[in-house]
Amino acid sequence: MPLRIVQVDAFTDKPFTGNPAAVCVLPHPREARWMQEVAREMNLSETAFVERRAGGFGLRWFTPATEVDLCGHATLASAHVLWEDGHLPPEEQARFHTRSGLLTATRGEPGWIELDFPATPPESAPAPPGLEAALGRPVKYAGRSRFDHLAELESEPAVRDLEPDMAALRQLGPRGVIVTSRAASAEFDFVSRFFAPAAGVDEDPVTGSAHCCLGPFWAGRLGKRALLAYQASARGGVVRVGVAGDRVLLAGQSVTVMRGTLV
Repeated sequence: MPLRIVQVDAFTDKPFTGNPAAVCVLPHPREARWMQEVAREMNLSETAFVERRAGGFGLRWFTPATEVDLCGHATLASAHVLWEDGHLPPEEQARFHTRSGLLTATRGEPGWIELDFPATPPESAPAPPGLEAALGRPVKYAGRSRFDHLAELESEPAVRDLEPDMAALRQLGPRGVIVTSRAASAEFDFVSRFFAPAAGVDEDPVTGSAHCCLGPFWAGRLGKRALLAYQASARGGVVRVGVAGDRVLLAGQSVTVMRGTLV
């Protein structure tokens, strides 16, 4: 039987902005190789596979190149699809069992979904050799989270104007490089971009999991626990970030842009 697959733009309320993710709700388990092939075919930053199980849903995320341990925008998209397509009553919380433990999604004010994710605060660490050369910019602060390198630059224009050497970034590992600065305007608290060529994604448009690192980092710098962030990719996206101990609450909007079937 053909499987439905839905493409959702996450962390935005406008089609063709934010970060696109494909979501496939499975009637029964499928092997990882098949899921990887579908993700490669979709050729988006992530494709999510959702399967109903006791106590909620299993959720796995794949880039075109590999399975990943944590993904924000495809989780937001998955919750959006579960409610929109009637897999879950609108008043019921979505509970996802993942490689990063239990993650939840809750409908908030109209159009907004809040994700409860683990915090991955960075630790100060020397910039890996070649990072500044790959970015083409001096790094004000360098750190390392569970998944990524973190590089703070001197200004928002420095973040927005980056044209990094992807081949050089690919050599740095582990997953990717988060680049950030304080926002230039009062509208946002901070801006960022995220590069993960080693995971098959040169630049991710809006990266929820990166904000599990950015939230604690900027909460400490700015002395506030509720933050508004903008990821300054070409598509762009807005993320509300709340820091609560060892958890980070990420809120965003989403919109369906395409529906199809896998044959």
